[in-house]
Amino acid sequence: MVLCGAVNEREHPSASVSIDRSEGFGERLLGLLLDRAHEMPPHLIAPLVAEEIARIGGREVSVLLQDYEQLMLMPLTGRGLAAVPEPVDGSPAGTAFLRAQTVEVVRSGETRLFLPLLDGSDQVGVMAVTLDTVDDDDRRLLRRLAALVADLIVTKDSYTDTFTLARRSAPMSVAAEIQWALLPPLRMSVPQVEVVGILEPAYDVAGDSFDYALNGNLLHVAMIDAMGHGLGAAVMATAAIGAYRHSRRSHVDLPGIYTYMDEVIAEQFGPEQFVTAQMMRLDTASGHLQWVNAGHPWPLLIRGHEVLGELEGETTLPVGFGGRQPLVSERILRPGDRVLCFTDGLIEEHLPGGEEFGLQQVIDVIAEVGAGRPEPRAMVRELSHALKSARGGITTDDATILLIEWRGGTADQLAVIG
Repeated sequence: MVLCGAVNEREHPSASVSIDRSEGFGERLLGLLLDRAHEMPPHLIAPLVAEEIARIGGREVSVLLQDYEQLMLMPLTGRGLAAVPEPVDGSPAGTAFLRAQTVEVVRSGETRLFLPLLDGSDQVGVMAVTLDTVDDDDRRLLRRLAALVADLIVTKDSYTDTFTLARRSAPMSVAAEIQWALLPPLRMSVPQVEVVGILEPAYDVAGDSFDYALNGNLLHVAMIDAMGHGLGAAVMATAAIGAYRHSRRSHVDLPGIYTYMDEVIAEQFGPEQFVTAQMMRLDTASGHLQWVNAGHPWPLLIRGHEVLGELEGETTLPVGFGGRQPLVSERILRPGDRVLCFTDGLIEEHLPGGEEFGLQQVIDVIAEVGAGRPEPRAMVRELSHALKSARGGITTDDATILLIEWRGGTADQLAVIG
């Protein structure tokens, strides 16, 4: 199919031209981009994308990456790129980012498209482009192009600082550098289950961390809070997460994971240092949730937009104190249930001379935010920002949130895409 699109005035200064955006052309374009990008320096990827989009009549191309606080979408810079930041709240780009859906804005006879950059299910950012006319061929081509751009950014991010620096809107501490490098993607979503996390203060987090892995129908989750602040806490958190991953990958059960983490922390940091921890396993086929609590705040069970209560159970000493072999607590979830894990900084924060923020206020904010029934990613973000605002913007301690939503079903029931 041949569509009439925008004119590149430098190449075609007078008459308009027909621009091919057919399926066959789209495949060739994506293949050409992938071939050229394969060995291209990372900082030239976004300009290359702008160059290729111009071939289909696109202009005003922006490649926007989420900042660490999830407040702004920060632009990559380079030839052919529109380098204007966009707020996550109240902008079409932010809506595309939060909903992971394309947003189209028609203005003065042209259409500006905002396409989410998705690496799997994790939102990397947004790509924006303006076209004179848009049909389903254009939408399909741009969706595929956005997916390729996201993959290129994630792949090349492992050996460049280009994208990391673009995401920053404030200086970052050494401890935060360590913690962010340690984290898995902030979002993982499959039809059976979704996991979403957020860290505050984003640029100075130290002892908080989390980890997860989906192996078959079994979701493994851990949240930790290392004692202290600053670099020492970040180093201890790194050791704890490393021990967790090692034991998990050795197919050790939950009590065994606790024991191994405990031995590592005690041996490396001595008897005065510790890490609170929560380790979980969720069978995504049945909703069977198991957990071991090592001195950590109890998770909250959310159904609809109401907190049903804390997921209490057996507990043991924090990791590093040599606690007894822990008992495993269990619960069967219902489809749609959400489990909210958090560190104590969320409830213990207080204004100078005032009372701690407290669990009840957290529950009240959950009900208020959840009344709009937002998707997990939006709920975690709104919850974190609402809690920070309610605490007067103070974050003297790390305050980390991790939300798990179980939806039911098995991996075998997933549709096979041909």
